[in-house]
Amino acid sequence: MQHNYKTQTEKYEFISGQHGGYYRHDFIDHAYLYNLYFPPEAVFTSLKDQIHDIVLNYPIAQDALAGLIGDVIHQPAERIVVGNGAAELIKIISGHISNKLIVPVPSFNEYANAAPADRVVEFPLEFPSFQLDVDKFAAEAIRVKADVAVVVTPNNPTSLLVPKSDLISLAQKLANHDCMLIIDESFLDFVHDPEQTTLENELERYPNIAILKSMSKAYGICGIRIGYMLTANLAFAESVREGVHIWNINGFAEEFLRILPDYRQEFVESCKQVRIDRDNLYKKLCAIPGMTVYKPDANFIFCRLPDHAQSGPELTRRLFIEHNMYIKHCQDKTLPDSSRYVRIASRTEAENCKLVEALVDVIDLNNVEVA
Repeated sequence: MQHNYKTQTEKYEFISGQHGGYYRHDFIDHAYLYNLYFPPEAVFTSLKDQIHDIVLNYPIAQDALAGLIGDVIHQPAERIVVGNGAAELIKIISGHISNKLIVPVPSFNEYANAAPADRVVEFPLEFPSFQLDVDKFAAEAIRVKADVAVVVTPNNPTSLLVPKSDLISLAQKLANHDCMLIIDESFLDFVHDPEQTTLENELERYPNIAILKSMSKAYGICGIRIGYMLTANLAFAESVREGVHIWNINGFAEEFLRILPDYRQEFVESCKQVRIDRDNLYKKLCAIPGMTVYKPDANFIFCRLPDHAQSGPELTRRLFIEHNMYIKHCQDKTLPDSSRYVRIASRTEAENCKLVEALVDVIDLNNVEVA
């Protein structure tokens, strides 16, 4: 359906209430967080070649899907639960399995949103560094008798990594208190050394850790919807698996997983390019007077706007109306002064340069009005 907007303001009002489908509306999307350099064209060709079989047949069952993910991440299938995006698994864990869930905030809102209100404890990150103090977090998790603790690393919206040693220490602190530690590594492929940073290879020693991963972000396949949970705790894996309905993954996702191991090198290269673009964007944002820019570990950048600039929501609106670019303000996140923060997804070098110019323009325009 094509929308006929009379004004750019009308278009903004519509877009700001949506959760996707942005490609239909002709603007530059610095809000959603995905890898622009993957998958390569050969993947699309392969999907097109198989399209009749994909559309006409039932996809495979959960155990076989887990085997396909296992081939990609070199893990046994029984440790893996495959979701229709990580969001499906979050809904099961937050909404059905957990009796009391604790999550540091600001964070990805879905963990709290998917749980009944009386079953969620939000734990504020240190302000203004937004670092996670794992000792305090563990103490609070134990105090409130949480049976699930969640850490997103790198975190969304802050783009900050929690050190691996901190996460292991946290898992050890929670182990004697019947508390599962969910580590969401959806953005981990964009850190400088993902192989050394992931906890996927430590699971044998820590049965109270489960790793959650949205493949949509790292592999640039938001429309296909694949996520997985990985844990050596087979009883926990089974309890999540029981919440997944039969045929939760469609044929396009299945086919993508089948061919993905053939493109390992292309994937590694794509993540390198994302890091280069992001690091350049970080330097450019740091040059904006008064802007506080947090050094990013993921493919997006968290900023506190200059004190003289307008609020996050107003800047976001102006950027869209005047420059047709969309970023994410953080007013809906749980953090002090939330209206002063924005999250900017890194795109290509050329697009990032234009975004910074537009930001400077909108912030400076504001100055002129104040004078």
